[in-house]
Amino acid sequence: MELNQLTAYQLAELYQKNGCTQKDAVDSLKKAIETKDRDARQIHAYVTAENLSPRHRKAEKTSKPSLWGVPIAIKDNICVEGEEITCGSKILKGFVSPYNATVIEKLLNAGAIVLGRTNMDEFAFGSSCETSCYGPTRNPRDPERVPGGSSGGSAAAVADHTAIAALGSDTGGSIRQPAAFCGVVGMKPTYGRVSRYGLIAFASSLDQIGPITKDVRDNAMILNAIAGYDTKDSSSANVPVPDYMEFLGKSIKGMKIGKPKEYFAAGLGGETEKIINQSIDKLKSLGAEIVDVSLPHTSYSVNVYYIVAPSEASSNLARFDGVRFGFRDKSAKTLLEMYENSRGQGFGAEVKRRIILGTYSLSSGYYDAYYLKAMKVRTKIKDDFDQAFKKVDAIVTPTAPSPAFKLGEKTTNPLEMYLSDIYTISANLAGVPAISLPCGLASKLPIGIQFMGKPFDEGNLYKLAHAFEQAK
Repeated sequence: MELNQLTAYQLAELYQKNGCTQKDAVDSLKKAIETKDRDARQIHAYVTAENLSPRHRKAEKTSKPSLWGVPIAIKDNICVEGEEITCGSKILKGFVSPYNATVIEKLLNAGAIVLGRTNMDEFAFGSSCETSCYGPTRNPRDPERVPGGSSGGSAAAVADHTAIAALGSDTGGSIRQPAAFCGVVGMKPTYGRVSRYGLIAFASSLDQIGPITKDVRDNAMILNAIAGYDTKDSSSANVPVPDYMEFLGKSIKGMKIGKPKEYFAAGLGGETEKIINQSIDKLKSLGAEIVDVSLPHTSYSVNVYYIVAPSEASSNLARFDGVRFGFRDKSAKTLLEMYENSRGQGFGAEVKRRIILGTYSLSSGYYDAYYLKAMKVRTKIKDDFDQAFKKVDAIVTPTAPSPAFKLGEKTTNPLEMYLSDIYTISANLAGVPAISLPCGLASKLPIGIQFMGKPFDEGNLYKLAHAFEQAK
C-alpha cells in the first residue's frame, strides 16, 4: 500500500516504527496529486496543485500514535499564514492571510503538516462544489457526479487518497453531505466546540469547522487536536474536552437510538431508505435499542435555514467591497461605481442570489415577517432535539436523500439544490454534533448514515459510529 493510501493512525504507527519519514509521506501525496489532480479536467479537489509547500513546526515525536507528521489538507476558507485564501471566489483573489486560524495553530502544535488548499463552493454557498471560481470538483467514485458541498474538495481529496485527512466547515451540512457522497467520514462538532477564529464566515451562528477522514478513528484523533476553548472566538464554549480516542472500541449495548419519523417520510429515495433501514438493523444486532421519536418542526428547517443563513451571509459579505481585500475594478470612475463593479464582477451568481435573499429578509418592513419569525421557529427546532434527547442517547437519520447526483443536474434549479441538505440542516440550527459515515452502496455509489448527539457529546457519537463501522 502506498503511503498516501494510509489512514492518519496507520501513518502515525509507521512513524513510530521508523518505517518512513515525513518527507516520504508528503512526496507520496504530491505524486498522487500530480497524477490525479493536476488540472480541472480531473478530480480537481485542490484549488491549485502547484502550491503544495508543506507547513509544519518542529515537534517531538510522541510515544503513541498522534498527528505528528500527518499531512492534512485545508478547505480554502480557513486561514493559513502566508497563503492565499479565496473561499473559491474571484473577489478574494490575491489576498494572503496574515495569520493562522486557531485550528491551524492547534494542528501545527500537534505536529501535523498543513498541505494544500481544497476547492469549495464559493463562500461555501452550495451543495455540490460547482460554484467555485476555479471550476467544479468531481466525485472520485464517479467523475461525472458531484462530490457534494461546500467542502467537496476536502471530501474528494480524502476519498481519492490525495489527502490523508482534511478540514472542512459545516454551515448546513457542508462536511457531512460531501462525506456521504464520497464515502468518507465527516464530523460537525457542537457549535462552540471548535474555534471559528480564522474561518471566513458564511453564517456566524451556524458555522463549525470539523474533520473529514477515511475512518472514525482518524476523525477522533483530529478532533482531539482542534477542539477546545479559544479566547479569540466569542462563540467558543469553555467546556472540558475529553479524549475521544477513549470512546472507541466500546460496546453500544443498551444505547437508545432515536429514529425520527419525519426523516423517513416521502422524499427519501427507495434504495437509500432500504440501506438505512438495514443499517438500523445492524445497530439492533449490536445491542442498541431503537426508539421512535418525533422532531415535529423538521419540515420547517430548510425554510428557516434559507432565511437565517443568507441574512447572516449578507452581513458578513458586506466587508468585501473592493477596498480592503482582493479584487477591485480599476476601471471605475467613482467610489460607488467601484463598489458596484467590484462586487458585481467579483461575486458569482449563487453568492449574489444569497446576498439579495438575506438583505431582503433583513430589510425594513420584512425583518419581523421573515428573520424574526425564522429565529422563533429555530428555537422550536432546538426544543424538539432537547425533548428527544430526554429519551435517547443519539438520533439516527440518512445523511442525504439520495446518492451523489450528476454534475449540472441541479444547477439550474436552486430550490432543488437547497433540498440536498434537508437531513443535515437541523443539526446546525440546533447546534448539536453530528457525524456521517458510509453505510452501503446504491448503484455503486456511497450512501451515508448520520448520527446526531446531545450538545458536547461527540464522544458517544464516536463510540456509536466506531461500533457501527467495525461491525461486519
